[in-house]
Amino acid sequence: MSFVQNPEIVDTLNQVQQQSVALAQTEELNLLQMMMKGGWIMIPILILFFLGLVIFFERYFTIRKASKQEGGLLGTVKSNVLSGKLDAAMAACRSNNSALSRMLQKGLTRVGRPIKDIEGAIENQGRLEVSRLEKNINILGIIAGIAPMLGFVGTIFGVIQIFREVEIAGGIDIGTVSGGLYVKMIASASGLTIGILAYIGYHILNMMVERLILRIETDAIEFIDLLDEPSA
Repeated sequence: MSFVQNPEIVDTLNQVQQQSVALAQTEELNLLQMMMKGGWIMIPILILFFLGLVIFFERYFTIRKASKQEGGLLGTVKSNVLSGKLDAAMAACRSNNSALSRMLQKGLTRVGRPIKDIEGAIENQGRLEVSRLEKNINILGIIAGIAPMLGFVGTIFGVIQIFREVEIAGGIDIGTVSGGLYVKMIASASGLTIGILAYIGYHILNMMVERLILRIETDAIEFIDLLDEPSA
């Protein structure tokens, strides 16, 4: 009889495997229970978490869409302007509906005026477009600062509660104190984790906006140079 075919050994291995699965399920359940035991402070922390998720993904897809909308708009506008077809250039801007198109459209409406007026109109429109792109991004920065502080507040209140129970009991139970601290530290861990994620998301979105703004500004300058060429 081989070692693997021994029925007693096979039964023992099956029992060990079943116990391992049960232990894993118990640990997972305990983790969920511990999250619920973090205290009332977990409610605002979780609210900040979901708020941060909504803002990040909404801004992320909005900025990506704005980056893709431009296409070959500048080339189309330049060819129409060089051909003297300002109406066609305006129509191309209106149909594109992007930050660059609105800036170019604002400049086209002032063609014939001094180049400084055209440049000023494009810059003013550019400021509005930047504000739209950066909308609500600063909230992620606020979440990155508030979430860890809320976690620490939850832990501090938990420690106060533990020592209050020790005072009432008239003695120190190391098991109770260490167990209570273990549970209350969940608030700090959750707050720090959410703060770190919000901080990363904040900087990712800012980098995306900065790259898009640089590209738009480059195209706007090229457009202004094009309008200034005939008068040069």
